Amino acid sequence: QVRLLESGGGSVQSGGSLRLSCAASGNTLRKYCLGWFRQAPGKEREGLANIDSDGRTTYVDSVKGRFTISQDNAKKTMYLQMNNLKPEDTAMYYCAARMSDYCSGFSMSLWYRLGSWGQGTQVTVSS
Repeated sequence: QVRLLESGGGSVQSGGSLRLSCAASGNTLRKYCLGWFRQAPGKEREGLANIDSDGRTTYVDSVKGRFTISQDNAKKTMYLQMNNLKPEDTAMYYCAARMSDYCSGFSMSLWYRLGSWGQGTQVTVSS
């Protein structure tokens, strides 16, 4: 089983930046998809970005050009660099991992069924 721990959340003003980290421990997945998600109060959890074991990335339109997903295999850590943050980015941010040859979109039912999740880190953006 893969265990994930997010860090790097905090409070920033609109236009600011944060870098989230997701450290993995436990079993090593040879082929995987890693993803960043967020859930605002009263809203459904949504996928933001994912990266597979070959380094291919996908972003949803709402964060494209502002957020960058990356990974450091030696450190078993995934990152989400978030720039030009907006108040609507305020949410709890989660990382998740699942065994897969590649990432295929952000089907939440698939992630909930097959993914390992971290506990989340809060991001608050004030105007």
